[in-house]
Amino acid sequence: MKARSIPMLAAMLATPAAAADADLQALRDEVARMRATYESRIDALEKRLAQAEATVATPPSAAAAPPPAAAKASDFNPAISLVLAGTYTRLSQDPASYQETPDLRNHRIHGFVSSLGETAPPRRGFGLGESELTLSANIDPSWRGQITAALPPEGGGAEVEEAFIQSLALGNGLTVKAGRFLSGIGYMNEQHAHVWDFADASLAYKAFFGNQLRNDGVQLKWLAPTDLFVEVGAEVAGGGAFPSSDRNKNGSTLGALFAHAGGDVGISHNWRAGLSALATSPRARGYNDLDSTGTAVENRFSGSSRTLVADMVWKWAPGGDARERSLTLQGEVFRRREKGDLTYNAGDATGAFAGSQTGSYAATQSGWYAQGVYKFRPNWRVGYRYDRLDSGDAAIGLVDSGALAAADFPLLAAYKPKRHSVMVDYQTSEFARFRVQFARDDSRYDVANSRPIHDNQIWLQYVVNLGAHGAHKF
Repeated sequence: MKARSIPMLAAMLATPAAAADADLQALRDEVARMRATYESRIDALEKRLAQAEATVATPPSAAAAPPPAAAKASDFNPAISLVLAGTYTRLSQDPASYQETPDLRNHRIHGFVSSLGETAPPRRGFGLGESELTLSANIDPSWRGQITAALPPEGGGAEVEEAFIQSLALGNGLTVKAGRFLSGIGYMNEQHAHVWDFADASLAYKAFFGNQLRNDGVQLKWLAPTDLFVEVGAEVAGGGAFPSSDRNKNGSTLGALFAHAGGDVGISHNWRAGLSALATSPRARGYNDLDSTGTAVENRFSGSSRTLVADMVWKWAPGGDARERSLTLQGEVFRRREKGDLTYNAGDATGAFAGSQTGSYAATQSGWYAQGVYKFRPNWRVGYRYDRLDSGDAAIGLVDSGALAAADFPLLAAYKPKRHSVMVDYQTSEFARFRVQFARDDSRYDVANSRPIHDNQIWLQYVVNLGAHGAHKF
């Protein structure tokens, strides 16, 4: 019994060992199959990668490309942006009171001459804000183009606000822009109206640039390769827009220089400051007025006009995140010096000008605005703006010589216009804003009674953006 039991016990012990060896062999075979499969896939991927690298390395002339005739019209896909704006305005003064006679458009700030056809004041009741349609696209790797057509709030047909080409690949921080564009001087001038924090432009921009300076010419900008933001630019243009005039001459009649710098202070503050200079030489730049007898006259200035602008912006957001709360403080200071000849003309019924007299003219004028906008909730903002101008005392040769009286130039009488504005706006999203604004405007003057004309204004405004809209400037 004992002899037979020993082999049986050995067989029983050997059976589990054999089974374990079989399982191990099966595992080894499975690993080998997986290794072979993955090695095969890796080899295939390496071959595809080598083919792709060879295709990229092939010169363009040798690469297969569809003929130009194969291009489709849909290949041109410009970014299209539409801005729709509307207003309701309630004014305590009739806008028609700007007109001292029915046939004159004296929409003006007292003490400051402006161009004939200056931007009209806000109209009462419902009106269309400055709605814009913008198309922009890359032309090729070196250039892009953009056109913006605007419907001005005072009515009339659409006008081309901007239409330019801009370089993309000059390198070394250089950029060239050519065509019609908003000048880079100051801070607000480059911003379209729908970006403004208030429903209208500041008094300074109205008085010194007729609302906004737009050039037909060439602009060169240089961005310094430094951690601190440093931008320097120059512009030459054909003039035409106030404070220039249409010279109908070869070359440029307006030049501008500007420099801006900015940076961060910690993680919650950032700033930008700038200095700009504008020079032009208007010829026969006209403006309407009434002389001491109430006769309608058109006076014309020829000479030099030099304007300096200093701007400063400071922004705060806790931790650099402006989605919840933020504060923006902003201001600009203007100073203009004009010197030349002023021609007085008395208008007659035929439209001709009789009794023209010309004398010297010199004036130094200044102005500024300061504003603050506080975002106290994710969708709510409140803001206050104060405008102040100083027309200075104009030196009029025809008055100094006794040929005419100061009352023959009522618009040029010394005055210091001012205005207070308060606004509250609400954003349903980054594409839609609704605003209410209150203003006390003392920019006009009652010459007969020697007192300011107070205009209490209420604005209701909406501004919405449709389509691909680019990021706004700082």
